[in-house]
Amino acid sequence: MHPHHLREAIANTPRVAVYGTLKQGFNNAHWLNGATLLGSDVTKALTLYDIGPYPGAKWQLSKGVTIEVYQISIDHLAQLDWLEDYRIDAPSEGEYDRQQITTCFGLAWVYLYNPSVTGKTAIYESGWRMPNISNVQQRR
Repeated sequence: MHPHHLREAIANTPRVAVYGTLKQGFNNAHWLNGATLLGSDVTKALTLYDIGPYPGAKWQLSKGVTIEVYQISIDHLAQLDWLEDYRIDAPSEGEYDRQQITTCFGLAWVYLYNPSVTGKTAIYESGWRMPNISNVQQRR
């Protein structure tokens, strides 16, 4: 049985917007197996940062970054919270915080990077490209 906060979150917003390793063709896309891809959108509300083997997003205006939006289940949300180190009781203490973003498909959850991005390369347009390395972490 899922905790009350997950049941409430998925009932309120049954979609997720992804911008990095969870997108189709990337190394963590399998976490969304069984979810329904609704399509792509472009948001100017986020700026991406190249963290190395994965990106992080911040609420900062951009020229428009590409996201994929999926219809998800409560099981997907629970798995994504674990993958992204989202902590319901202390959202600012995990690696990512989960918040809502407006997309052309309606509200969707998006994971925002908590640590500092000082010294990281900003991506203000288009999207993140996965580095050509063989040891990209599977959890994060």
